[in-house]
Amino acid sequence: MRSLEQALYDHELLTLRVIGEWWELDLTGVDKGGAVGALAVALAKVDMQQEMIFLPPEEAAAINDLVAQGGRAPVAVFSRDHGDVRMMGPGRMEREEPWLDPVSATEALWYRGFIYRGFDETADEVLEFFYMPNELLGGFAQIKPAETNQPQSAMMRPIDGTPERWQEAVTYAVDDLTALMGIAQQMTLQKGKRSDIERFLLDPDPERRSLLLTLANEMGLVRQSDGRLRPTRAAIAWLKRSRDAQLFALADAWSNSDWNDLCHTPGLQCEGENWHNDPILARTALLDALPRKPDWYYLADLIITIKHVNPDFQRPDGNYDTWYIRDADSEGYLAGFDAWDHVEGRLIRFLIKSPLYWLGMVEVADASKREQTAFRLTERALRWLDGDSPAEDDVREVIVVQKDGIVLVPQNGDRYHRFQVARIGDAMEVEKGQPFRYRLSPQSLTSAREQGIKSERLLQFLAQASGRSLPKSIQRAVERWEKRGIEGRIESVTVLRVNDESILETLRTNPRTRDYLGESLGDLAVVIKPGLWEEFCAATAELGLFLETGL
Repeated sequence: MRSLEQALYDHELLTLRVIGEWWELDLTGVDKGGAVGALAVALAKVDMQQEMIFLPPEEAAAINDLVAQGGRAPVAVFSRDHGDVRMMGPGRMEREEPWLDPVSATEALWYRGFIYRGFDETADEVLEFFYMPNELLGGFAQIKPAETNQPQSAMMRPIDGTPERWQEAVTYAVDDLTALMGIAQQMTLQKGKRSDIERFLLDPDPERRSLLLTLANEMGLVRQSDGRLRPTRAAIAWLKRSRDAQLFALADAWSNSDWNDLCHTPGLQCEGENWHNDPILARTALLDALPRKPDWYYLADLIITIKHVNPDFQRPDGNYDTWYIRDADSEGYLAGFDAWDHVEGRLIRFLIKSPLYWLGMVEVADASKREQTAFRLTERALRWLDGDSPAEDDVREVIVVQKDGIVLVPQNGDRYHRFQVARIGDAMEVEKGQPFRYRLSPQSLTSAREQGIKSERLLQFLAQASGRSLPKSIQRAVERWEKRGIEGRIESVTVLRVNDESILETLRTNPRTRDYLGESLGDLAVVIKPGLWEEFCAATAELGLFLETGL
């Protein structure tokens, strides 16, 4: 904190003379250095606790607030609660004499010489603060911090009773991340090429998928290789852990992640590149505010509590006019503290109902009594927040290898085994409550071979993971494929059938149509090359032949 003398030097000489008049000092004709020296001596002798008795309530409250914050508060935050100071040059000050009719408690204290304005560097940026010099602040050693500094959760109360219905905590973030790593091993997870993977996920929400992939990348479970995401050795260690431990790891990663929850919050559109927010600040404020009890609470009460005791949790400078955020419905910009509920409030709601719910840390309900969303922390969340170790002893069912080539992995099966099955089998569409299914096929066996997995090792793994001998049909099919490769192919093709074989002969010899024809299927049928049947129909029409299509 700056000294009185340093603070006073920032004022215009006219302001120094106004402050001097308040303390019965005639500084007329005195230069700035002399005025600063005289005021510094006079103000240092002021009994601040005695002065507080005679101050108007608004001014006393402003000083108490400043002292409770250690004698320094961001200008935007302090001004929001106690008003601002009109900054004027000497000419305007002489005309308007603002000290005679101050517009706020802050301005009144400014012209008494009690508070000052300056810049200071924080961990992230340079902020402008109102502050009280050391000599004045020292007179408040006995003043206690404001009551709003108590733990945030102390201001919340559990709701009466239990909701009739609620969404139980889900834990299949680990299942879907296992699926994504299996897909990364076999296919691509590049942006713009992920539309076909939703059918392999228990929850296809794209925002949730974005979070899981970001966390996997930050945890080192996947890495970029040749423009693609690939699982790493670290992924194997994570896959072998218990479900509880995997969720703990994901929650730890989320609490420190660069994934920007604000820009994924429903109803908000973040625009522009000249501003940024720190997502960790918001998560930290939320986790600090959560009550450490397994009771039900109204989400609205949590939001109100945070707004009351820590409204600037993601904007430490208190400035609500520099971020470019639109309301998705009205398309209007959300600026100023009046938009807090639409930005900060929505963000808190999203953090509870999405990331924390996705990671198995909360349960949510629509509490009918007040028609509001309610939530409660799971036992897992309470242990995670308290820094306890996750449970490592979970039951994992074995896989089942069917004689038709389908491999079933139970939803409470071993995630490491599922990942290995995904390397050798084609993933099939998932169904909630049903085992994950993979089909052994020539394509999947070829892919396994390309990954260095030999047929002998493949069969050993399936037998070991299933805990029983493999069906003879599977043993025989894999061994036969190893020797002979692909012996048959099922294809979906477009076929032209005609009534007279002379028509096919004409089409094959005509330069307008011959390049569209593929493999013959007898004297009266031929395959049309993939993707060309519309062009082929147009070409035959030019020859005077209309074709009936059943496509």
